[in-house]
Amino acid sequence: MNPKWWKESVVYQIYPISFKDSNGDGIGDLRGITSKLDYLKDLGVDVIWLCPIYKSPNHDNGYDISDYCDIQQQFGTLEDFDRLLREVHARGMKLMMDLVLNHTSNEHPWFLESRSSEDNPKRDYYIWRKGKNGGPPNNWESYFSGSVWEYDETTDSYYLHLYAKQQPDLNWDNPAVVEELHKMVQWWLKKGVDGFRFDAIAHIVKAQGLPDAENPDRLPTVRAYQLFSNLDKVHTLLQNLNDQVLYFYDIMTVGETSGLGPQQALDYVGDTRRELNMVFQFEHMYLDAASPGSGKWEIKPWNLLELKKVMSEWQTVLHNQGWNANYLGNHDQPRPVSRFGNDLHFRVPSAKMLATFLLTLEGTPYIYQGEEIGMTNPYFDSIEDYRDVETLNFYHEMREKGVPEEEVMKAIRKKSRDNARTPMQWDNTEHAGFTSKGTPWIEVNSNYMEVNVAAAQKDPDSIYHYYKTLIALRKEHKALVYGEYKLLLPLDPEIYTYTRTCEDEKLLIILNFFDQKPVFEWPEELNSDGAKLLISNYKPVPEEEIRKLQLRPYEARVYLLS
Repeated sequence: MNPKWWKESVVYQIYPISFKDSNGDGIGDLRGITSKLDYLKDLGVDVIWLCPIYKSPNHDNGYDISDYCDIQQQFGTLEDFDRLLREVHARGMKLMMDLVLNHTSNEHPWFLESRSSEDNPKRDYYIWRKGKNGGPPNNWESYFSGSVWEYDETTDSYYLHLYAKQQPDLNWDNPAVVEELHKMVQWWLKKGVDGFRFDAIAHIVKAQGLPDAENPDRLPTVRAYQLFSNLDKVHTLLQNLNDQVLYFYDIMTVGETSGLGPQQALDYVGDTRRELNMVFQFEHMYLDAASPGSGKWEIKPWNLLELKKVMSEWQTVLHNQGWNANYLGNHDQPRPVSRFGNDLHFRVPSAKMLATFLLTLEGTPYIYQGEEIGMTNPYFDSIEDYRDVETLNFYHEMREKGVPEEEVMKAIRKKSRDNARTPMQWDNTEHAGFTSKGTPWIEVNSNYMEVNVAAAQKDPDSIYHYYKTLIALRKEHKALVYGEYKLLLPLDPEIYTYTRTCEDEKLLIILNFFDQKPVFEWPEELNSDGAKLLISNYKPVPEEEIRKLQLRPYEARVYLLS
């Protein structure tokens, strides 16, 4: 079982720019977060994960850092951060930082020096190459479209950026870079932070020699993830970081590692690996896409059998060997209720069903701000309403290729990262109570009059109160944290059901993922006598036949079996 505090915790992710504005400038900030700590404590969360708050030009909403040891002015000051950290700890909660170690901003002092001349001492802090045949050094495609190479005329060279051109990749082959990053991580740990989410950590090593990817169709750029994702040396570098810095602090760590399955994940999170506590996997995020990465815009219907297969493999392979990080949404993904639920006719029951799923799997659950009130994807008419650099790049690239406007916008409304980045909906006043007098940096979702925290807190049957109950149940039942997961009815296309078993405690979870009314037949191997219903998103039917349950649309039930 190997008990750890971070296994028993529930994490709440905050996207600071959209959470709460305290000074009326339309931008969320640290004082705004501090003002809502009692709300988070009341919800029952244990750890707050802050998306980047470091000094940044904000080309990618803070994931382009220009100073790792200072706070972005729009969010506040280091004193504001210190106060936030004190107040979090005073409430018995912990604070996890989001740290980008793969790249910096092109306005970081290191990069400004690096680009200034070929013989600058910091030249090799980044990855520079001369062009080839009148073009970039290789044919790799950026996650944000186009080439990973940007030409810089100062030294007639190209620098590598896996993401936006304003985010040059650091050169982890340079020991001086590694030493600088280790010192910086330790600086935050000495401040008292309780952990890190390591952004894009799977990409810190690139294939030796930076070779071209196979390109049978002779495209200008090709997806070359196998040449810069999850390469062997990543593990050596993480073990060194752990042994030299992280090991000396009682913290939690989670890595963003796209493109791997559970067996590969054990290389990061295996109990004997000395690397990370857990990783975010992306396989379930690809179920409605033609392919990973930039293929996310090519939308296809997802199906439950594939979801069961992906989640069950992660649940079973990592059991007693590593640990899962479970999520259905975050700052980079559409709202779960709009993606896996039904945000039109069954928003409340489907949001509750998805919450039941998230909080009854083995692994640490991550709730993204607004999920606890069932926030949905917004409907924006125009590309002018969007702010996300990935979305804007995709739009312009598709329009230049002649793809019709409405076809492009249809994909954007489904998959843009801005779906999750609209301001938190606190109440039904102007701008949803996110800001008192400013204009929000991005428009508020138009449904804020009905979907907001104030209304949810007053309604005992709300999604918010359901989350509170679920979080409390997870703390009460050891099986929901450490219990072994066993999938039942693997081929049922509508019902997802499984058991969680720890010592003499067994729970049965039943989830109807769609709007039909299938019948759940109690499995023969499970005794229904004395089964106790712990939580459901519908009121139980009086004297119902438990062995043949007619499930209602998006119904969720959790039973404690005797």
